[in-house]
Amino acid sequence: MIMAEKKSIRINFIMNVILTLSSIVFPLITFPYVSRILLAEGTGKVAFALSVVLYFNMFSKLGIPVYGIRECARVRDDKEKLTMVYQELLLISLIMSAVTYLVLAGSVYFIPKLRSEKELYIVLGSLIWLETIGVEWLYKGLEQYTYIAVRSVIFKAIGIAAMFVMVTKRSDYVRYAIVMIIASYLSYVLNFINVRKYVFVKPLGNYDFSRHLKSIMIFFAMSCATTIYTNLDSVMLGFMTSDDQVGLYYAATRVKYLLVCVVTSLGAVLLPRLSWYIEQHKKEEFEKMCKKAMNLIFLSALPLMTYFMLFSKTVLLILSGTGFLSAGSSMRIIMPTLLLIGITNVLGIQVLVPTGREKYVLYSEIAGAVTDLILNALLIPVYKADGAAIGTLVAEAVVLLVQVWALRKDVVIFFSGIQYFRIVIPTVVSAAVTYFLVGPMDLSEPVRLCFSGLLFFTLYIILLILTGERLTGELLKDMIRFCHKGKKQ
Repeated sequence: MIMAEKKSIRINFIMNVILTLSSIVFPLITFPYVSRILLAEGTGKVAFALSVVLYFNMFSKLGIPVYGIRECARVRDDKEKLTMVYQELLLISLIMSAVTYLVLAGSVYFIPKLRSEKELYIVLGSLIWLETIGVEWLYKGLEQYTYIAVRSVIFKAIGIAAMFVMVTKRSDYVRYAIVMIIASYLSYVLNFINVRKYVFVKPLGNYDFSRHLKSIMIFFAMSCATTIYTNLDSVMLGFMTSDDQVGLYYAATRVKYLLVCVVTSLGAVLLPRLSWYIEQHKKEEFEKMCKKAMNLIFLSALPLMTYFMLFSKTVLLILSGTGFLSAGSSMRIIMPTLLLIGITNVLGIQVLVPTGREKYVLYSEIAGAVTDLILNALLIPVYKADGAAIGTLVAEAVVLLVQVWALRKDVVIFFSGIQYFRIVIPTVVSAAVTYFLVGPMDLSEPVRLCFSGLLFFTLYIILLILTGERLTGELLKDMIRFCHKGKKQ
């Protein structure tokens, strides 16, 4: 049974890496093109509108996306109980989506800044309904990551093709929004169609919505706090500065978002399994998995944030063009959040939530949101996009401090076993060698990025192996064993 579980987690992780890579490849291919067509103003309009719509979407979802994963994972072996959870949560979502959409429509009608771009809000507003019927939380709770990954790759590919056909001039920012919906949200229609494979479609009746309300409201408050301090920057920049500043900040944070997806890939697949471990009272397996997840965060986040701080100019030139070079300082300021978010992903989503202590995650996110709001109000008028980046960095640090405090009695367990010097030294040496070797070279920016990236991460991995970093050794042995089996077959 244990071996089957390990294999399942490995497959889930691989599928989620594919899912993450598809989310990274889409903007890597499309954003350099789009940013040069729409410029900072056009991308800023879409980024601002998307931030506003995501606030409304937050209310329509309540706290169901995370709560639903945990609850579905707990009853996944009983189809009738699973169906009851699914139908109850879906009905709550549908009611809230209807209310939310009406409020969004009213806001677009009555607020001049929103009304001037009503077509954009109509397009992006569709994601509220698509996410509701998509019930992604059910599929994740059942660990259907292969299906999720394949579906995502197909629609991302369609989105890439549509981008080059539909977005050809500066005024095509609404079409850009349509392509974003196609690539990221239209696949939820398939979820709704395929749901009959896992649950009964016929209404069961005798619903007990009240049993979900307390937890949903806690998760909803968590979602509010998270959405506030992750989207507040763009909204406040839009109201306090200009669309250009929103566009510059979007370019910097887009890179951070993609890297966060890489760093937190493992955590995304662990929540259902960790929830099941808690339900089955398997404390040892729970702690062992959390410790490995934390180790993996340090292994991936430290080198990624270091490399992208060093070569921020090159990355922005390739992804966005010369018009976005001034976003380099914002990008460097915000890069350390990779490590902070990675750690809080383990402590919050993988430790506190499965063990039923989600209220502490809520407290940490409220503290982060308040911090971000205050610092944005003080710094954006003076430093503009850089001020928003500083606010986000400090907010993420506050989130981490509160979660560490909440787990103060046993937090050391989850950080034990990490060989910090055997990670830090390879990172520093790789950074120094790459910077001083590649920096003076007269190379085109694409060549500079490829060469520096290959040198940095190859050297980093070699040094991890030479220093004997434990988890790297385990992963290397797994790869050798996998290749050996492949040859035998």
